[in-house]
Amino acid sequence: MSAPLISVRDLRVSLPNRAAKPVFGPAPMLEIVKGLNLDIPRGQALALVGESGSGKTTVGRTLVGLIRPTAGEVLYDGVGIGQMDEAAFRPLRAKIQMIFQDPQSSLNPRLTIGAILSRPLQAFGRFDDDRGRKQRAGELLDIVGLPAAFLHRYPHELSGGQRQRIGIARALALEPEFIVADEIVSGLDVSTQAQILLLLRQLRADFNLTLVFISHDLSVVRVLCDQVAVLSAGEIVEKGETAEIFANPQHPYTSELLDCVPLPDVEDGWIMREKVQAS
Repeated sequence: MSAPLISVRDLRVSLPNRAAKPVFGPAPMLEIVKGLNLDIPRGQALALVGESGSGKTTVGRTLVGLIRPTAGEVLYDGVGIGQMDEAAFRPLRAKIQMIFQDPQSSLNPRLTIGAILSRPLQAFGRFDDDRGRKQRAGELLDIVGLPAAFLHRYPHELSGGQRQRIGIARALALEPEFIVADEIVSGLDVSTQAQILLLLRQLRADFNLTLVFISHDLSVVRVLCDQVAVLSAGEIVEKGETAEIFANPQHPYTSELLDCVPLPDVEDGWIMREKVQAS
């Protein structure tokens, strides 16, 4: 096991509870994440699983700096990033990326795919001219299995699976080390899910990515991730190797999650078969 790339120590996150906001005055704060501790080894894929409202997405957004912790610390390669302001965090921003659940809303509908992929390159001073950025955008499309002709298309002209590939390409644009993928295959059909999972698995190997994969689909988790952390009400109730968690869950909540989801016996190579059938 390699040294942790991401370490979380006693992480607490509170957010405004809009549902309980009075007519006058601010909304009360609601603690979402409660004293979470976590290590993610370099090059590993960790699944965060739990029911809706368990705090999975809040943890993911905190890990990439989109939410600031109320208390505790997030360490990236030994450097505390939880309380960094944006100016201090910017040099690390290229190394830490997120793929969002809904590519329809996370991709600017007014921009072409070429412009969407070029924006991060321009913002971080990669390449001196538009020609270089366009060439890199084409390379990114090739990496995620899309033709260069898509540079001139708009998000609404693509399918859901194609848009999610664009989201992955954008996350890869700055050559990150750490990526949080938030429910990125939910809403896709089984064949498209298999293709996206196969792509992620290949990208992990090609670029030595460290991945946090947030999902409620436990069969997907079993195929893709090395470790599983089970969240309940903002706390990790169980964590371990994926095969061990599925074979012998120790916490009643983990058992309930496994029992309430129709979970087939997943055979090795099923995502490859789905890819062949889809082609």
